[in-house]
Amino acid sequence: MNNTIVIINYGSQYTQLIARRIRELGVYTEVIGHKNAKEYIQKNQPQGVIFSGGPASVYEKNSPSIYKEIFDAQIPILGICYGMQLMGTLLGGKIHAGKSKEFGKSDLRISSKKSSLLLEKIPLQSTIWASHGDELNVVPKDFSVLAKSNHEKCIAVIEHNTKPFYGVQFHPEVTHTEHGSQLLHNFVFSICKCKKTWQTKTQIKNAVNQIKDKVKNQKVVLGLSGGVDSSVTAVLIHQAIGKNLTCIFVDTGLMRLNEGKKVMDVYAKNLQLNILHIDASKIFLTALKNVEDPEEKRKIIGKKFVEVFQREAKKIKGVKFLAQGTIYPDVIESSTEGGNSHTIKSHHNVGGLPKTLNLELLEPLRNLFKDEVRKMGKALGIPAIMIDRHPFPGPGLGIRIIGAITKEKIKILQEADAIFIEALEKEKLYNTVSQAFVALLPVRSVGVMGDQRTYAYTAVIRAVNTIDFMTATWSKLPYEFLEQVSHAICNQVQGINRVVYDISSKPPSTIEWE
Repeated sequence: MNNTIVIINYGSQYTQLIARRIRELGVYTEVIGHKNAKEYIQKNQPQGVIFSGGPASVYEKNSPSIYKEIFDAQIPILGICYGMQLMGTLLGGKIHAGKSKEFGKSDLRISSKKSSLLLEKIPLQSTIWASHGDELNVVPKDFSVLAKSNHEKCIAVIEHNTKPFYGVQFHPEVTHTEHGSQLLHNFVFSICKCKKTWQTKTQIKNAVNQIKDKVKNQKVVLGLSGGVDSSVTAVLIHQAIGKNLTCIFVDTGLMRLNEGKKVMDVYAKNLQLNILHIDASKIFLTALKNVEDPEEKRKIIGKKFVEVFQREAKKIKGVKFLAQGTIYPDVIESSTEGGNSHTIKSHHNVGGLPKTLNLELLEPLRNLFKDEVRKMGKALGIPAIMIDRHPFPGPGLGIRIIGAITKEKIKILQEADAIFIEALEKEKLYNTVSQAFVALLPVRSVGVMGDQRTYAYTAVIRAVNTIDFMTATWSKLPYEFLEQVSHAICNQVQGINRVVYDISSKPPSTIEWE
């Protein structure tokens, strides 16, 4: 059997978290759709299987399921929430719409450990994070109830008496579940008998060898943005094939202040990458004239980027591959099979390969999460100033200027954002928040500067703390610091006379404004 845990995705917003938690333990994990499960499991023979949670009810018509023969294979299975209900139903149990629904923090009370490997080192009482309306009310034959929640009202942990089948009616992958990491550790190592083989050095070695085997002496072109994903992709490929890689940096004019110079200094001078710097700011500004709708802006920026990149790539003779910094969350989020999630906004990382480019796709980071990519970048010697940067959206400042985009607004926002970020770095607050930026509102208000009336724009300071970017809370930055930043922006940036601080969390808000 392969030293792998496979997660069957039933559409939970936390599915990626399960995979990340297990990879953090040092074991490779993949997420697949339930329709592909039989073929994948029979071919790859994983050490263990996890059924994820999901928004459906198992008793609904056409609810996602699993091939029943999986329970004959003696592969350890852990069902989480919907996954537990699905396993319970398929093996003869009963599910009903619970009278006492659980959403948020709840109490876990272990009634019988029965020398259970799953519950090793977990105390008899602890806090868990639940999110379910349905519940198991009739336990399948040969299963035992090991714990309950919601003040003993809900069955929370079940275990088969002789086979390695387990179910939990809560989310061990989220940090709100006190001993969730221990539970996953128990499943992966005590039950599935996995070994710690998933390490950064191994990932780099495997990626470099795979690139060499695939590319050989042929040429590769890459769109370098200066972000973490494209940066690590570029350095990784450069390590494998050297000067046969050409990076194209398309400067949209919607980047951070002096971003073009920083990218060329770090990658062309320090890391000796072969980079073409293309100033396409006029093209993007013209295409975005009078466009206010955020989805339309995203699509225009994406379309123009492809056009500019394609034009420049065709000038390079002998190119056979197009490299992209696609990472695992991009792949999962862009796949609709197995999930029922709503589209909040267009994804900029998985846009497809332009057919007219006639190039083969090269995605060396396709199976890695962001934190794994950062670790790889540091091991590859990329400066921390680039690797530890906060996320920056693909459409750039185009979605941080709310409403229509103009050259004047871009300049205003670049200057304001630079002041905020530099202040965070100076006060050693940058690494205490997960993402920070300034947005510019299409709102002007009256102000007074030097005894004169002003009528200028409002800037929004945004800073959030998050572990997975699926949920986030606003950062409690010191009042004195916020006052200092507000003072600096209003005094140094012509065009802004009012600064506000966004104290919204995700949900109900998103991290970016558009």
